[in-house]
Amino acid sequence: MSSITTTNPATDKKLATYVRITSGEAQSKIAIAKQAYTSWKNKTYEERSKLMHKLADYLEEHKEEYAQLATREMGKIIGQSRKEIEKCVWICRYYADHTKNLLADEVVATEAKKSYVTFQPIGVILAVMPWNFPFYQVIRFAVPALMSGNVGVLKHASNVQGCAFALEEVFLKAGFPEGCFTNLNLSSEHVKDVIEDKNIVAVTLTGSDPAGRSVAAIAGQNLKKTVLELGGSDAYIILDDADLEKAVELSTFGRLQNNGQTCVAAKRFIVLEGIYDDFLAAFKKKMKAAKMGIPTDEDTYYGPMARKDLRDELHAQVQKTITQGGRLVLGGEIPKGKGAYYPATILADLKPGMEGFDNELFGPVASVIKAKDEQEAIALANNSQFGLGSGVFTSNLERGERIALQLEAGSSFVNKLVVSDPRLPFGGVKNSGYGRELSGYGIREFVNTKSVWIA
Repeated sequence: MSSITTTNPATDKKLATYVRITSGEAQSKIAIAKQAYTSWKNKTYEERSKLMHKLADYLEEHKEEYAQLATREMGKIIGQSRKEIEKCVWICRYYADHTKNLLADEVVATEAKKSYVTFQPIGVILAVMPWNFPFYQVIRFAVPALMSGNVGVLKHASNVQGCAFALEEVFLKAGFPEGCFTNLNLSSEHVKDVIEDKNIVAVTLTGSDPAGRSVAAIAGQNLKKTVLELGGSDAYIILDDADLEKAVELSTFGRLQNNGQTCVAAKRFIVLEGIYDDFLAAFKKKMKAAKMGIPTDEDTYYGPMARKDLRDELHAQVQKTITQGGRLVLGGEIPKGKGAYYPATILADLKPGMEGFDNELFGPVASVIKAKDEQEAIALANNSQFGLGSGVFTSNLERGERIALQLEAGSSFVNKLVVSDPRLPFGGVKNSGYGRELSGYGIREFVNTKSVWIA
């Protein structure tokens, strides 16, 4: 019988050991979920909404407890962990209040006496979720899934199993029937068996490009729909008319938020040559001043990475970029001592073909790129295998909007960092995946869009 031990990435101390379930045990849990679905799908929106508001209340009441848990398991600074729980509450309340309208029948005028489109649940949805937002990523999938009448099973990342079990408890405490939301403490080698289970009808995954390809291939062989939110190397264009102080402040936060470990984080900074040197100098000063420290300290700006192996992989990418001609402006050295810490790092003068330009740097490392003009900046931004988020900093909003519309990404924000919002669809293009989460677009990914015709 296998087990997994979680570790605090700030101290290297072991937290807890969890016994893995077998494929057979997972199959039994999924069968219970399927049974729960047979009655849950018939609940009214009002009945589901009442429970979802209770879930929001419970999360709100236990915010500090769950925030501390997330910080212990993956190193997120405590203030951001609290905001993560608050965002979970927001999503619960949003869908509790709006699902009935988002999934309302749509009447279509035809020759029939009555014809319309209706949206019906489809069954048990499997979610394969990452560690970087251990509560939010799961809530983002589970809440719309359950509000639409589906039920969910979770395969969470190994290093946040405490959060995974806490999430299962949250749904039960809120009064959801057993089987509506189930945690499968399963090793990755058994995910294939779960996807192939006859009771699983669809899969959603947030994670790496390779993980997405693997899951999509298995699901495709079994004719099961997938929604994939994968990696990103988001480009932010800093134009010569931008408010430099604001651009630097947001760029620093965007790169160091969640200790640099966010798919939709600002990663590539494409700066017009007229302000390149000024931006780089101010950016270096701001990044250097950001305090790296213990994530539970209230004044810490960013903490450790989630695991040492991830830290070491990031460092190898930094070193490779330097050997390819990238200029190290700040950081780039693994600190001594305990924990998976990595300093705020800036790589400048990057070009296509370099590691720091072509691939995602999932940690506190910024790639700075010079562009001679607006058109080259757009071309450089779009010269990427990824397309999750993007942004533009400018004082000319019309110019910013025009550029935003040319950026190949699922989201383009002007003078603001890309964030997910339950009112807007979230997802990517290219190797950043397909399908959408959140908003009315997201909740309709896992329903049967059904035509009804009455002659």
